[in-house]
Amino acid sequence: MEILIFAGGTGTRLWPLSRKNTPKQFGKDFNGKSTLQLTFERVEPAFGIENVYISTNERYVSLIKEQLPQVPAVNIVAEPEKRDLAPAVGYNLIRIKKAGCQGPVAIVWADHIMEKPQEFILALKNGERLVKKNPKQIVFLAEKPRYAQNNLGWIHVGEKIRNQLYQFQEWHYRPPLAKCGKMFESGEWYWNPGYFIVDLDLILNLYQKFMPKMFRQLEKIAESIGTTRESAVLSKIYPTLESISFDDAIIEKVGPEQAVVQMVDMGWSDPGTLYALKEALEPSLDENLTRGKVYSLDSKDCLIYNDEKNKLVTVVGLEGYIIINSEDTLLVVNKSDVPRIKELVKKLGKDGFEDYI
Repeated sequence: MEILIFAGGTGTRLWPLSRKNTPKQFGKDFNGKSTLQLTFERVEPAFGIENVYISTNERYVSLIKEQLPQVPAVNIVAEPEKRDLAPAVGYNLIRIKKAGCQGPVAIVWADHIMEKPQEFILALKNGERLVKKNPKQIVFLAEKPRYAQNNLGWIHVGEKIRNQLYQFQEWHYRPPLAKCGKMFESGEWYWNPGYFIVDLDLILNLYQKFMPKMFRQLEKIAESIGTTRESAVLSKIYPTLESISFDDAIIEKVGPEQAVVQMVDMGWSDPGTLYALKEALEPSLDENLTRGKVYSLDSKDCLIYNDEKNKLVTVVGLEGYIIINSEDTLLVVNKSDVPRIKELVKKLGKDGFEDYI
């Protein structure tokens, strides 16, 4: 089975830890390793280095080569311009199709962490078997929810088919917290980590059905792959692809009859915001998560990172705050306002502070 790892996001919700030149998937915040390195280390032993592809933006190719020097250059797929995930996934699919790949493909993300990676691998292996048995059905992975998290997507499952396999019913992306609580208590809704296994021809057929214009453009790119025209054709066509999320373009149009859900308990979390990072590494509301020279008095549930070696950051009487002190920026925000960091970064760019993002 081919594994497509997507590592091209800019991670603006994690600013200033994540910057446009060094996004979150490359930050070595987990025992000296990045989430990209951890992701690769999960899948490579089980599926083989030749079957693992990494999709990214051209500006990050050197970072990937630096962090994963063992990956063959041909397995690093560079998008010439950021056009959201539907174009990125489609481009990777037509590239591996052109290379002669067929059968099951797994979509994997480079910015997640897991406490039980072995359970993730078992789920991928089982999904591969299911897709080989029924190539017309997508296998979605669903994580057992640990609490009513309202900052991610949820999957509504139906009747049990067998073992950990269930019928698929519907999605709900970032439901209100009150509804989250009811969904969590129902036992019928699970976290959606975004992983799935699908037959290569089936997913390309879905592009042709739901995104016909994009599919035709991708076909033109595919025709040029391996020729002297490849670079010119890619540079000309790729920037014209519709900028749309993969979920909006394809996944949310998949009917219940075309998918099944496999339950997995892999201790998954997506540290996609600064407070989510704090929750992932230090879930206790009574404890702080710190890095660098930090001194705290009567404070709790805070993330305090200090990257200046000659400065001591001190806090008194704080609860639920994020403080990030880097060499060129200082961010102070309450955890309730963390979702507004993306808005802040956008305004910084508009108001002349582009160098700081």
